[in-house]
Amino acid sequence: MGLEVKDLSKKYSGKTVVDHVSFSMDKPGVYALLGTNGAGKTTTIRMMLDMLDKDSGEVLWNGQPLSFDNCNIGYLAEERGLYQKYPLMDQIIYFGRLRGVSDDELKKKIRYWSGRLKLDEYLYPVETKDARGRVKKQKPKSPDQLSKGNQQKIQFLIAMLSDPELLVLDEPFSGLDPVNTDILKDVVREQIDAGKYIIMSSHQMPVVEEFCTDITIMSRSKALVQGNLNEIKKSYGRVNLTLKCETDVKDYIEKQGIEILSSKEFEYELRVKGDEQANALLKDLVNSGITVVRFDLSELSLHEIFVKEVGANEEQQ
Repeated sequence: MGLEVKDLSKKYSGKTVVDHVSFSMDKPGVYALLGTNGAGKTTTIRMMLDMLDKDSGEVLWNGQPLSFDNCNIGYLAEERGLYQKYPLMDQIIYFGRLRGVSDDELKKKIRYWSGRLKLDEYLYPVETKDARGRVKKQKPKSPDQLSKGNQQKIQFLIAMLSDPELLVLDEPFSGLDPVNTDILKDVVREQIDAGKYIIMSSHQMPVVEEFCTDITIMSRSKALVQGNLNEIKKSYGRVNLTLKCETDVKDYIEKQGIEILSSKEFEYELRVKGDEQANALLKDLVNSGITVVRFDLSELSLHEIFVKEVGANEEQQ
């Protein structure tokens, strides 16, 4: 039966920040919550995890109210929450024990995830020797000695210690460089293959398109667009056309009434009304003996859908 979020609402001082939001996951995979800052994504997540009281609604896991007692949950918060002056290893062990992981199992899990996330130098410092050959012990590392990205990986490690069946990731890739982004992407793929349920909030549209099968786009506290990502994109039609020729064909494009988004050396990014208009342009070019090097008709990207829908909604407010 999976995860069901029903009619979640929340107000602060009379202002609605989440307005009757509902969605569900009936099988493992990745569900994305998208929206501008202040749209209500993080508040929705916190109500799901019972970290905030709900004004209305319920969250069910296999038909029962979701809780840490009946579901093994891993949570990576948007606001990083490590204690800056305390040793990293002590904090990791503490949080692992809170999740009910035995000490023996913790040692194995920490060692595994430390290596997997390239954190060994911070969690398992190598002893060095001074000029006289004396062993110099390294002091335990604390979060304030790590970059933002490495602190983020530490918190992801903590989220994975209990081998969660439901993984909630709030902006998991923010602050990561390309190398660490790829490391985390590989882990997310592994979790998908392992049959985990993943809720992901992210501003990075290419990442969402890479991983997510279903989405909710939020704007001003409401669910604006939601459903299967492929079906949503299909509903807008194939309207993006990339055209490259060996000569200037601007007159042909304008003759068909097609919008030119950008152009550079006989290569054009166009917005068409659909297949019929695109095919009419192609036919005209071919009949005129013009060599067409590239003709690529595609759907709107998630980024374009987001800007279109959220922009229109905010203009109406």
